[in-house]
Order: sequence, then structure tokens, then C-alpha cells
Amino acid sequence: MCGLAGFFRVSGSEGLSEDLDCLEKMGKSIVHRGPDHGGTYIDNTIGLVHRRLSILDLSDAGNQPMVSDSGRYVIVFNGEIYNFKELRKELENDGVVFQTHTDTEVLLRLYERESEHCLKRLNGMFAFAIWDKEQGQLFLARDRLGKKPLYFYHADGNFAFGSELKAIFPLPFVKRRIRPDAVKDFFAYQYVPDPKTIYQDIHKLGPGYWLKTDGRTIDTRQYWDLDFSTVNPASLGDIKGEVLDLISDAVRLRMVSDVPLGAFLSGGIDSSGIVGLMASHTDTPVTTCSIGFDSEKYDEVQYARQVANQFGTDHHEFTVQEDVASHFNHIASYFDEPFADPSFIPTYFVSKLARQKVTVALAGDGGDENFAGYEKYYVDAIENKLRKLVPRGIRHSAFPYLSDLFAGSEMSFLRKARSLLRTLSTEADEGFYGSNCFFDPSVWNHIVAPGFEKETDGYDPSSITCHYYRKAPADDHLSRILYTDFKTYLPGDILVKVDRMSMANSLETRAPLLDYRVVEYAAGIPSALKLKGNQKKFVLKEAFSEMLSDDILYRKKMGFSVPLAQWLRTELREFADAVFQLDSVGLSDIFRMERVRDLWQAHLSGDSRFTQELWTMLMFAVWVRRYES
Repeated sequence: MCGLAGFFRVSGSEGLSEDLDCLEKMGKSIVHRGPDHGGTYIDNTIGLVHRRLSILDLSDAGNQPMVSDSGRYVIVFNGEIYNFKELRKELENDGVVFQTHTDTEVLLRLYERESEHCLKRLNGMFAFAIWDKEQGQLFLARDRLGKKPLYFYHADGNFAFGSELKAIFPLPFVKRRIRPDAVKDFFAYQYVPDPKTIYQDIHKLGPGYWLKTDGRTIDTRQYWDLDFSTVNPASLGDIKGEVLDLISDAVRLRMVSDVPLGAFLSGGIDSSGIVGLMASHTDTPVTTCSIGFDSEKYDEVQYARQVANQFGTDHHEFTVQEDVASHFNHIASYFDEPFADPSFIPTYFVSKLARQKVTVALAGDGGDENFAGYEKYYVDAIENKLRKLVPRGIRHSAFPYLSDLFAGSEMSFLRKARSLLRTLSTEADEGFYGSNCFFDPSVWNHIVAPGFEKETDGYDPSSITCHYYRKAPADDHLSRILYTDFKTYLPGDILVKVDRMSMANSLETRAPLLDYRVVEYAAGIPSALKLKGNQKKFVLKEAFSEMLSDDILYRKKMGFSVPLAQWLRTELREFADAVFQLDSVGLSDIFRMERVRDLWQAHLSGDSRFTQELWTMLMFAVWVRRYES
């Protein structure tokens, strides 16, 4: 895992020292992504910088930027190509002679031969840039699912790119203009969905996309998409066997490393299955790391310990105790745009623990999206069945009125009834958005500042969810919402969180369940074998049934949940008080702070209805203080 950045030079042969200085600053900003080596390349047209975290071929021969034998191409690459050995052998059979043992050189040689068509042959996680000196053209690409980040700036005839936003900021031509609709997106989703960023002229290259540019114009194309339209007719026995074989092979490929390797272990189905398969592929104990909390409600360590004992792993644990506040600002600083999924805190700590033992860690990310593991899928299925029982006219006219009758109620069942009625009053796509929006629309309407409301009038963040739901190549509702999460929640939240928190600790994470072969196969599995009644991830549980015990397979999912309401009232109270009691820069441009303070006081008095809204506002304020003040 590494970091990369670059830009088209506007001064040509002039301004060499200034551009070299910019490259140095760009590299320093992402040194945590690659502490082992830093390198630069510059010519009259372009400047490139790379930070290396050495994983394969630890010699200096693997350093980047890497130049092709012909001198025509220069590459900076972040990620891993898991099938590079097979590709290398194929190229060697065609007469190609390699100078290193790296996957970087294999990728460079493959691109020389096949240009952008090489992308469909790669099994891996990647973001890379290749400069073609002969054509004066830069090629950027990002892996199918967006495991590795890639940002680009394009405005006023200037172009720059980087693994993180902070790598682009040192350039004097980069203007940081806040994008109001992206701000509204953040408060709804707790992240800014691809391809937007919080800034107007900076974009994310979408998962499964490539880009070509001469520095002035850009051409962006999609080279891969997920297709749910063809349903696998095979029997359950055949499907679960194929699922297990594919995941096992994905694990095997991801265990290739020249540095110590281990795994995150929560004691849930996904990570436990990954650890079990890792144990089957090695004769030495797998190193496993788990995170826990003082609060029994949120602690999964006992289950992780059970799995670790079963597979004889070298197991390590860390408990998040009363020290969240002292680490809070430091951890949050690794996000260059607003981000509010609170599980980034335990993800940081488990990455820190793992880095003390290993340089590469396998994780269970992707199991929920592939096999319908989130509780929200079950809830949404019930809501959608109820939606079909009531005529559309009644739902649209009567349900909003009935929902408003329960507004302001502190009684839990009335609040749930209000939420259900509001969701059922909409169609399936809007209902899925409403069920998963982190900012209650009635709360938003109550506290939004008139100026910001006017500035974003006519824009609704639900349009993102609805867009993907409607364009999904799928014939049933569950497949449509899984596709939607693959396009939004997975790359915008889960993969951002894991990338930033692992890279903050110079740790590489690998996700076998996001091997594109697993993802494509899972897309074809009938929805009834993913969500079977109230049984989530049914087919995955069947696949793992001979390896994991029932108490692991069928226990209630916890994930990296955190005691958020408690933290706001205790450890983070002093910090939050300072944010909410003042007209904080950033927040006061968006909200009526006197009404925000009312929500805060209600929370301190024990009313937890506004926990998510308060947390999201707090995280926005943290971001503004660091990056915009």
C-alpha cells in the first residue's frame, strides 16, 4: 500500500525549483501511506511523487516512480495486483524480461502491451497513474470496487491528482471552494458520495473507471460494473460450495507477502470465516487482532477469542477505554473531507494494534454487501412488503399526515411508528434512502439556516440513492438496494474508513470478500438465498457451516458499534460543549445555532433522539477547524 500524487506543470522548464518543492510537500503530506521510501519524477510537462510501503520485493528495485525499459512510460502505483504472478508468467512466455519481482513492473509491462484494456485482467485493489511521454498523455485508473482512493483536480486549465486530498492542497493553483450540495450530502449520509468531494473542482475517480488527460481536457470511461440481472439456477449445495471455493482462493491470493501478515478478527461471520480459511492455507499460526469496549453492549472480544482458540491463532486484543477524547482530534485529522461514521475510532485502534505485529492484515469487509448482512436489509424487506399492501394514493396522501401526528413524541414506539409511516408514504427507492438517512428531515428543516436552505433549494440528497436504485441491472428489490450500496455506502463509507485508518498506521488491509470474482458470483445468487426470512447472509452461513460453530454463525451482528450517546455525554462532552455553545465557524453558516443548542441540552438531559445529528454536526465542525479555518 502506498501513496501517490502528481500534476501537470504550468511553467514548463521555468519554475523547476518551485515545482520540486511542491512535489516534496505533496509527498510529505502522505508519508503515513508509505514510510519506507519516497521518490519523484519531473520533466517539462509533469511532476510525479510516490510514497512506498514495501510489501513485495523489499529491495530498492521496487521503488517508484518506475520507468519502463523503453523510457516512454512512468508509473506511480498504490495497491496490490493479486494475480501478478500468473500475469508475469504469461508475459515471460512472450519474451518479456523483468528487472524486479514487483507487481508494479508487471502492471507497467502489461499496460505497455494492452493500454487500458489491461484493467479487465487485473485482480486486485489499485489506484495508479501512468505517464506516456511520447503521447503527452496521463492515464489514471481505480479498481473495480474503489478499495484504493484517487482524487483529481481539474479547473482553469490545470490538472492534479493524489491518493488523498491533502496531497493536492500544496499546489498554488488549487482552489478550495466548498460545494454546497456536497455539504448537504454529508449530513444525510455521513460521508460525501462518489464522485463528488466537499470541494467544487476536486473529484473522486469513480470505482471501475479510468481517465485520460493531456492536462487540459479529460476523458473518463467506466470499464466495469456489477450485474445482478442473470440469476444463478444452481442448487443451494452447488452455490454454497462455489462460494466457499471462491472465497478460499481469494484468501490464498491475499496471503502472498514478503512482510508479516495477519487478520482483523471481530468474532463475526465474515472475519471468522476469513481467519478459518487463512489457517487452512498455512502451517504457522495466523496473527489475529481484536478490539473491545468497556461497555458489554458493544464488546465482541469474547467471540473473537473463541474463534482464535478454535483456529489456534496468535491472538491480540485491545480495549478502548476512557481515552477517546485524547485521541479524537488526531484520528479525525486523517479524513480530508467531512466523515462521520463513528466506527472509524475502533478501526483506528485495531489497525494500530495490528501494525505492532504485522504489516498486512486481511479483513472481512464486503460480506454484508455481497450477501445481505445488514439489519437494514431485513427491515427494508418488511417495509417493502407493507408498502405493497396499501394503495399508492392512500400512502401518499394519508401517511404523511399520520406521521406528523407523532412528531416530537419521546415515546419509542410512537417514534418508530412515525418513521415507518414516513417511509411507507414514499416509493421503494426513496423509502430505502429514508430508512438509512442519518439526519431526520424534520430536524433538518427545524435547524437549517435560511441562507443555506436557500442556497441548496431544489437539491435533495436522496437523488443519489434513487439514481443508483433505478439504474441497477437487477430485477428484484433486494438486488437493487445491494447494487445501490455497492455504489454509495461501500466506497464512500466502509472503504474510506478502512483505508484512512489503516494507512494512518502504515498498515495494508486486504479484503478477500471483495475479490471481484466473489462479488460477481454473489450478484448472481438468488436474493432468496441471501435474505431468507429473517436470516441474513443465509448462503454464506451455509458455506461456512462446516467451519464455524452455530453460536458464531447465528449470533446477533454487532460490527464496530460504539457507545456514541455515552461518549457525547462523558468523554467528548467538553469538546462538544465548546462546539455547540459557540457560533462555531462552519456550523453557523448551515444551522441556527440556538436551535442546535436546544438539541444539545436535550441530549445532555438524557434524550438520545438526536445523537446521530449532533455527532454529524460535531464531525463537520472538526473538519472545518482543521481544513478550512
